[in-house]
Amino acid sequence: QVQLVESGGGLVQAGGSLRLSCAASGRTFSRFAMGWFRQAPGKECEFVATISRSGTNSYYPGPVKGRLTISRDNAKNTVHLEMISLKPEDPAVYFCAAARADSDIAIIHVPREYNYWGQGTQVTVFS
Repeated sequence: QVQLVESGGGLVQAGGSLRLSCAASGRTFSRFAMGWFRQAPGKECEFVATISRSGTNSYYPGPVKGRLTISRDNAKNTVHLEMISLKPEDPAVYFCAAARADSDIAIIHVPREYNYWGQGTQVTVFS
């Protein structure tokens, strides 16, 4: 069992930056690929970043590539999402998720392959 708790959301001006964090419980954090997803009102859950178990590989979809950076610290059971140049289309509830992975380099971007989810943290962007 893994419990995930996100933090760091808030109100930020367009063009600004924000750093989200996700703290994981349990001693098996390093066995999981980690991902960040977001969901805006009336929209489907959207994948925004994933990182492999070892932290070696990461992947981002086009709309956020270059603006978001995912990182993890397996010693501290944490994963972070650095967001820069925030845009009006970025506001959403951001969720951290964990997926069992078979290798240290596997990256996973499909929501249904994630086993555990946090409660989310709200990000609001104003212009």
